[in-house]
Amino acid sequence: MKVDVLTLFPAMFAGPLDESIISRARENGRLELAIHDLRDWTHDRHRTVDDEPYGGGPGMVLKPEPIFEAVEDVEQAHGPFHKILLCPRGRTFDQQRARELSRMDRLMFLCGRYEGFDERIRTGTTWEEISIGDFVIAGGELAALTVLEASVRLIPGVLGCAESAELESFENELLDYPQFTRPREYRGMSVPDVLMSGDHAAIARWRLEQARLLTAHKQQVHTQQAKGQHQPLGQSI
Repeated sequence: MKVDVLTLFPAMFAGPLDESIISRARENGRLELAIHDLRDWTHDRHRTVDDEPYGGGPGMVLKPEPIFEAVEDVEQAHGPFHKILLCPRGRTFDQQRARELSRMDRLMFLCGRYEGFDERIRTGTTWEEISIGDFVIAGGELAALTVLEASVRLIPGVLGCAESAELESFENELLDYPQFTRPREYRGMSVPDVLMSGDHAAIARWRLEQARLLTAHKQQVHTQQAKGQHQPLGQSI
């Protein structure tokens, strides 16, 4: 997969992209990644990428010229990309979309800042608009990193164990089951006996039951939150 990112803050990507899963994907050739500074497509000595909104209002708006030129130059060099705009209007990102994106050959991410984009950026170019949730962060960089990691880790060969991606939370519309490791007892808390039994069928049944219980509990909590109710912290399922 080839991924290009258009951003005003390329340094924000340096640490996360040089560690863990994404770093391994780059090292083994399954991910080719380029981070572009949108200021490289400005033509004034101040490298201006934003301006005041027409009609007045607070904040600044990203100008169309640098973004159009950046997209056109990158696609001229490498061919067409599936283009993703990180913004609050977009479809809420989920595991299904991560798996779909993992099958694509080329992705381009555009990270917003300030009060948003000149609307002509949306209407003049074809974007898939993605949101990572109904909350406010300073820009699209962290959202792009979230979508990127969730998708890249599903590319065949990226994870050390292919089964890991199949058994994780949300893959089968269920949360992951509880996991335990050594020591068997710690501070009065014990590993469930079934996991020590060696009975693989019983272990599978227990894990499925726990996954269903955890998922039902999460759905119940979401319903209560939607009704303005709050469950006490630490309440067991």
